[in-house]
Amino acid sequence: MLNLALNTDDSLVIDDYYKEGRGINLELTKVQEAKALNIKTLLKVDGNRISLEFLSGSPKTGEALQLFFYHPTLEKMDFSALLTQDANGMFRTTLDSPISGKWTVTLTPMTHNWKIVQQIQLPRKQAFAFNP
Repeated sequence: MLNLALNTDDSLVIDDYYKEGRGINLELTKVQEAKALNIKTLLKVDGNRISLEFLSGSPKTGEALQLFFYHPTLEKMDFSALLTQDANGMFRTTLDSPISGKWTVTLTPMTHNWKIVQQIQLPRKQAFAFNP
């Protein structure tokens, strides 16, 4: 057990607490910006297909969006997906394989000026509100 403790990295431990605290404040500002823009969406994860519909606050430029999936305990399972807008205004992507379990999901535009963060449990049968 001592060998394990000395020879493995703990990715959950943060060395620079002050820097991390400033980063958290910046992230909260981005969530507040999403609220100020009145962004409201429906997210659907159907097997390996993901679709996102804006109910309000849709980006005007049609730029791609980034969707990040963070596993609660295994950093190596974290991944991101690029959502692109189709002709009907829906943002979509297809993953390599279906996902399940508990995830912290973050949605942000390529400019990173706003952010939505929510914990979700997958799979889900229906689209669900994914709002700041």
